[in-house]
Amino acid sequence: MPDMNLSRRSLFAAAGAALAASARAERDWSGKNPIRYPDPDIISLDKRFDKYRVTNTHIERLFTGCLWAEGPAWSGWGQYLVWSDIPNNRQLRWLEEDGHVSVMRSPAGNSNGNTFDYEGRQISCEHGNRRVVRYEPNGKITVLADKWDGKPLNAPNDVIVHPDGGIWFSDPGYGALSNYEGAKGELELKEAVYRVDGKTGRMEKVTDEGYKQNGLCFSPDYKKLYVCDTGATHYPNAPKVIRVYDIVDGRSLRNGRQFCSMELAGKAGLADGIRADIDGNIWVGAGWVGPGYDGVHVFTPSGERIGMIRLPEICANVCFGGRRRNRLFMAASQSLYAVYVETQGAHIA
Repeated sequence: MPDMNLSRRSLFAAAGAALAASARAERDWSGKNPIRYPDPDIISLDKRFDKYRVTNTHIERLFTGCLWAEGPAWSGWGQYLVWSDIPNNRQLRWLEEDGHVSVMRSPAGNSNGNTFDYEGRQISCEHGNRRVVRYEPNGKITVLADKWDGKPLNAPNDVIVHPDGGIWFSDPGYGALSNYEGAKGELELKEAVYRVDGKTGRMEKVTDEGYKQNGLCFSPDYKKLYVCDTGATHYPNAPKVIRVYDIVDGRSLRNGRQFCSMELAGKAGLADGIRADIDGNIWVGAGWVGPGYDGVHVFTPSGERIGMIRLPEICANVCFGGRRRNRLFMAASQSLYAVYVETQGAHIA
C-alpha cells in the first residue's frame, strides 16, 4: 500500500513551495514578454493533476479595468463570454472571434452570477434589485425570483441550471450589505439556496445550512450539489469550506457534509465560484490570502486538492468555455483571465 503520510507530506511540501515561490519577481501580464513553458503559475500539487495541464500554454489576461469581476458564463451559440463588473453596474462580453470586449448591459442591476439555460437564454442574479432574472430573445426581462415567504430576497449571488429546467441559486446577501455592490438594506431572510421550477415557476428553499452559501455547481451526473460557504466574511465561527449534498429526485437535498477545507499550508482563504469538469474534479475560484494562494484550486471528486492556477488577483469565479469547452475563464478582481486545460466543463455554462 502507498505511504499515505508520505503522500500527505509531499502535498504539503508542494503547497508550501507554491506559496513561497510567490516571492519571485512579479510576472509581466502585458503579453509583451513571453512566458517560458511550462507556465510556472500552473502548479501540480499531486501527479493526478498532470493529466489536466497543457504544458505548452500559458495563462492570459484578456481584460482589465473592472472594479470587482464576477459571474463568468459561456454562450455556446454566441461563442462569447459574459461576466459582471458589479460595482460598475455592467455586464461585459468577450468575443472569441477576435478577443473584442464590449459593454453588453448597463445598467445591469449590479448583477453577480450568470448562466445560460438549455434554450440559450441568459439568467442573472441581480444584487441591486434582489432578484433572479432571465433575458428573453425579444429583449424583455422575466423575473424568476424576488421574494420568499412574502419577504424580499437578500441579494441572489450565483445561479446554475439543471437539465430538468430547474434553476438553483444562492442568496447570501452581499449585495445588500453595502451600496458598493448593490443597495444597502436589511436582510430579512436566513441565507439559503433555492430552486425555481422551470415549468411551473414554483420556488422552494432547498437548504439554509451553513452561514453564507455562495458558489454552486452540480456534479457531472447531477446527483450532487456543491456549495461554497463564504460566511467567514461576517461570521467569526464560520468554517472556510465547500459542502456537498446528495440530490434527491432532482429537486431536494440530503446528507449535507464537508467536501473540502480551503486550508493550505496553514493558511485558509475563501472558496467563491466553482465549476465541475467531466471527470468530476471541482475547479474553485479562491482568494483573500495573498500571493501564492489566490487563484484557482482544483480538487478531485473525493475532495483532495491536486492543483492550482496562481493569479495576481483574488479569483471570484470561473467557468469553462471555448468551442471545445476546454478553456478555463477566471473572473478575478479587476481582470478576466483564461487558460487552456486538458479537460472539459461538465455543464453548458
